[in-house]
Amino acid sequence: MAFFTKKQFESIANSKAGYKGLQGFVNEARQYSRRLYTTSIFLSHAHTDKSVVKQAITFFRTLGIDVYVDWMDKTMPERPNGATANKIKLKIIENDKFILLATNSAVKSKWCNWEVGIGDTYKYLKKKLAILPLADNSGHWEGNEYLQIYPSIQEFTTQLGKNFFIKYPDGSIERLKQWLNK
Repeated sequence: MAFFTKKQFESIANSKAGYKGLQGFVNEARQYSRRLYTTSIFLSHAHTDKSVVKQAITFFRTLGIDVYVDWMDKTMPERPNGATANKIKLKIIENDKFILLATNSAVKSKWCNWEVGIGDTYKYLKKKLAILPLADNSGHWEGNEYLQIYPSIQEFTTQLGKNFFIKYPDGSIERLKQWLNK
């Protein structure tokens, strides 16, 4: 499976952010509103990857896609509990797509693994689930074998330059923008 390093992904996000910068796309005031976008993503992630989450928000919002992140939702309990799990499950169902920001920390996270299970149940057969594998900057990625059954977001060079695609386990590909807007 191909992956980006965190540094490569940071560079991609920064180039997409342009003059707004990353903060132009990220509001940490624990507010979530889907009003501006027609498609939304539930972004599963490890809370220790906050800087990479901000980059992912920028990456997807520049594509016209909203991103739901639990720590940006003021209705979420401050401390995780059973209500947190119920709300997260509802948000996975409510959002159009499910994407696991598959860093080494996320792969080890019990919450992320649980969320992938929920995403698998509600999104996988509808082709609305993907992973975004991110290795550490040395190129080390601890992805679990079961993640190989899911489509992944990858970058390919075509005649038109570098583009982002969803690569399915059977080897077929689809433009990321097309997949996001289905």
